[in-house]
Amino acid sequence: MTVKRLCRAASIALCIAAGASSSWAGDGPVISRQISDFRIGSSETQFGSLEFLGGLEMVSSRVLFGSLSSIRFRPDQKHFVVVLDTGQWLTGSIERDVKGRLSGLSDVEITPMKNSAGRSFEGKGHMDAEGLALDGDRILVSFEQGHRVDVYPDPGFAGSGAIATLPILIPRKMLDDNRGIETITVAPASSPLRGGVVVVSERGLDSDGNRLAAILSGPLKGRFSVKRDGSFDITDGAFLPNGDLLLLERRFNMAEGIGMRLRRIKGADIRPGAVVDGELLLEGNFNSQIDNMEGLDAFQAADGTTRIILVSDDNHSILQRNLMLEFRLSEEAAWSAPNSRKRN
Repeated sequence: MTVKRLCRAASIALCIAAGASSSWAGDGPVISRQISDFRIGSSETQFGSLEFLGGLEMVSSRVLFGSLSSIRFRPDQKHFVVVLDTGQWLTGSIERDVKGRLSGLSDVEITPMKNSAGRSFEGKGHMDAEGLALDGDRILVSFEQGHRVDVYPDPGFAGSGAIATLPILIPRKMLDDNRGIETITVAPASSPLRGGVVVVSERGLDSDGNRLAAILSGPLKGRFSVKRDGSFDITDGAFLPNGDLLLLERRFNMAEGIGMRLRRIKGADIRPGAVVDGELLLEGNFNSQIDNMEGLDAFQAADGTTRIILVSDDNHSILQRNLMLEFRLSEEAAWSAPNSRKRN
């Protein structure tokens, strides 16, 4: 048994000893430990317009579990689809305890993704999936290295190869091999973008050093940019009901350490030729329960409130964690345009 597997097995044993919940799927368990505090050592739950509701730390003996890149929830707010940057689909559902807090995962399945030729690959060379969007009867997936947006049928995506590829409107020569299109999301039909597909690059930069982005469809089709601030990179995004765009930003380097930010862009600002910026909703660092934060989704829960769920990518490293964190956005902030507090 490798050192990596020994350490993972030890983590699973610790979770079991701590009384964590577990669910079995396929050839091994996905074991979850509940997280009650966002700030380590603090019981604070309110962070501006966001309230921390709880989270999970997840481990598994399954070799392929991990490397979560993007997550999208089905309309029932329970079942989800995830892409792994090692070229797999991960599907399942979340479980909640009697207080409504995240308590575990169930019905977890991992399936190899297939390209347009119907071939599947292990590793990041050909199927480095980074972004995911549910769009009616299709699922859109953005890939790095082989920069593209592929279309899969929904239902049936897990057994199908890509059935089409969308033009990304961003010259591939402007995208680094491992810093391509991290974000793909679909605007509300009632917004000015009229259900347009939006992509944002992780670190593809325009001539002014801002991140390249594009509206791939709809009445405002065209390129725009997102203002870059410091060493943070964009890793995912999701639209709110009123058409504003939430962007998840991640810092992960030895010099500055780990960091995460959640930023809100006014939907009315997103248009061809624009350079958009927005208010900072949340920031976390080594004092927070974060890791390599990669995935974000937002949805309206059964109680009418807007929930935001974040997931991390452990890179299959014994030094990193698979996390799922849940926040509630205040009703006023979710449905009305805020007074933007832009950073200089």
